[in-house]
Amino acid sequence: MKRKPFVAGQFYPGGAAELRAMIRGMIDPRARKEKAIAVVSPHAGYVYSGPVAGAVFSSVEIPRTCVILGPAHREIAPVFAIQRSGSWTTPLGEVLVETDLADAIMRSDPLVKEDASAHLHEHSLEVQVPFLQYFKADIAIVPVCVSYEVSYKDLAGLGEALAAAVRSFSGGVLIVASTDMSHYISREAAEKKDNQAIDRILALDAEGLYRTVVRENISMCGFQPVTAALAAAKDLGALKAELIRYQTSGDVTGDDREVVGYAGIRIT
Repeated sequence: MKRKPFVAGQFYPGGAAELRAMIRGMIDPRARKEKAIAVVSPHAGYVYSGPVAGAVFSSVEIPRTCVILGPAHREIAPVFAIQRSGSWTTPLGEVLVETDLADAIMRSDPLVKEDASAHLHEHSLEVQVPFLQYFKADIAIVPVCVSYEVSYKDLAGLGEALAAAVRSFSGGVLIVASTDMSHYISREAAEKKDNQAIDRILALDAEGLYRTVVRENISMCGFQPVTAALAAAKDLGALKAELIRYQTSGDVTGDDREVVGYAGIRIT
């Protein structure tokens, strides 16, 4: 299956030259790059969250293969929906799905089911792809869409499966967890709530992140993918997480009454 872009021309430019120029303006070519196990990156329209995504992707070495975990903003049938073959297209070209790695993940976790249709209208994974293509033209991906209705136990299991699959894979892999932070509250409230979640990520505390978001009612739409990515990163030997950049939509609009928060985090 060739997955066509769904939000090109909306969340990001629909033309290759314009898209490439926009990304170029959002990255730091002088940033020191580190080999990372995972990153947390936002998924709003590029005008709002692109500078945060650009900062975090500028700070890491992008290997040839990335597993992208994104929240499902619509109901999906499986708890974890994977596309195991085919390709994705963006204005910057075609990206192949890394079937061997996808199959390894599926073998390690029976809750991961093949369902390419779950990805057709989901933007949370798609918006990561042009940034990856910009840095690595021959990038290959494994897209996994995560249901909102999933327990910590199941997310921890996905993390273990990702770690096992990455260890068995012959090349380097970067795990990309897609999330925005607090939604449609004041900047002051968003920063307070987001810092609670970010503190747990920086502590590499997957269960703590999950429990904090639920307990504090933090409207972090992708906390489940981030929880799984943290569990995988710890299993793979992660020792440190760093906040590369944080901002809100108010930094663009000038309106701090109702904002969405965005965090870019590197895990090494």
